[in-house]
Amino acid sequence: MKQKFPEAITIILIIMVVFMALTWIIPAGEFQYEVVNGRNYLIPGSFRFTEISPQGPASFLMAPIKGFVQAGLIIGFCFLVGGSFGILNKTGAIDAGLFEMLRRTSGKKSSRKMVIVLMMLIFSVCGATFGMSESVLVFIMITIPMARAMGYDSITGLSVSFLAAGVGFAGALTNPFTIGIAQGIAGLPIFSGWEYRLLVWLVFTTAAIVFVLVYIRKIEKDPSKSPVYELDAQAESSSVKQDELPFNFSRKVVVILLFLVLGLIIYGSNRWKWYINEISAVFLALGILSAAVARLKTSEAVKAFVSGAKDMVMAALVIGMARGLLVIAEDGKIIGTMLHYISQYANQFHTVMAVEMMFVFQGFLNFFVPSGSGQAALTMPIMAPLSDLVGISRQTAVLCFQFGDGIFNMIIPTSGVTMGALSIAGVPYNKWAKWLAPLILIITILAMLLLIPPVLFFNY
Repeated sequence: MKQKFPEAITIILIIMVVFMALTWIIPAGEFQYEVVNGRNYLIPGSFRFTEISPQGPASFLMAPIKGFVQAGLIIGFCFLVGGSFGILNKTGAIDAGLFEMLRRTSGKKSSRKMVIVLMMLIFSVCGATFGMSESVLVFIMITIPMARAMGYDSITGLSVSFLAAGVGFAGALTNPFTIGIAQGIAGLPIFSGWEYRLLVWLVFTTAAIVFVLVYIRKIEKDPSKSPVYELDAQAESSSVKQDELPFNFSRKVVVILLFLVLGLIIYGSNRWKWYINEISAVFLALGILSAAVARLKTSEAVKAFVSGAKDMVMAALVIGMARGLLVIAEDGKIIGTMLHYISQYANQFHTVMAVEMMFVFQGFLNFFVPSGSGQAALTMPIMAPLSDLVGISRQTAVLCFQFGDGIFNMIIPTSGVTMGALSIAGVPYNKWAKWLAPLILIITILAMLLLIPPVLFFNY
């Protein structure tokens, strides 16, 4: 009998045990911090070893609830948005709109592929400019059924939104949560050096799009080649049929409202710095308006909202427990020690080797600190002056951080957003990791190559 791969929560619990064990092995240490403009910034040279703080069974049992407290905003966001989509699904507008799009592109594989490419470009721009991350969870609930309606699979749908936003995040141009914070700490003009990062973004995004198109071509020839073929078949068997949902006037209005809201979220996030509170409120309003347009009874709308929220329970659990991983590492005071040790060795190597080591270190640390802004505040106060010592520009040090944080976030099981996205999509982590690993390897190699020109050929 084939052994089943562990579920997402089991994976998180296993990693939590590993983190707990590391707190008994790695000496405890910490840096001092100062508060600047409401943010905590690490003070270079302030590292000191502290009394060992090993995490035991009690810490293991309390870490999940602490993770839920710290991730409470995102968890509430998942329930509210899931509930709103429950109302949208009840109106039948999304399914009817997708069927209409399918009819219009019937027999035109090239048209469908152009839709995939265009949407990936849009999501990549969102990740590169205003740092789309948690908010991509909203769009997964649209791109998954869209991909299935076009004859593709859940992995394609996940790639259109989550993967595309991820590669955009990794090749960020004006991401305030990574580039903005890191450059601010490094003493660089905010969003400076965008010209070279534009090249980086183009390379990463092109690689992702080509990778997805090659995959699409493979499953067009043989749908059973999809890692989620059986899972999608089960989902399709319980879905409504195309002729059951005419694209009538009220459904068209709901779809128009949906696109207006999505556009408003993108604009508001970039222009007005909207985050979870504002996005949740907009989607709640969308749910109410959709129920009114579709003339749903109050009881029907409430029942649909609760049903949609229930669908997000697994995602919420995964996000909260993944945040508990960081609680173990923080309480065990091992992150500061790892940062201290690795920074001590980087200045002993040639500049090219040093810059690659800085990138690898940022990627390694990202497993423990998947938050881009948190990692920037933690590492840049050390990496910026360290780059001066080894003859690397601070702009390149920011690039190392950007790559290490962004590339691996799409695959690491300690990222609440990644695990939440997979839970919403119904894609098992092992299938996603196996499918995505070749692209991560390709982008990692590209990143290492892209770090060389700023060191050897021009002053970046």
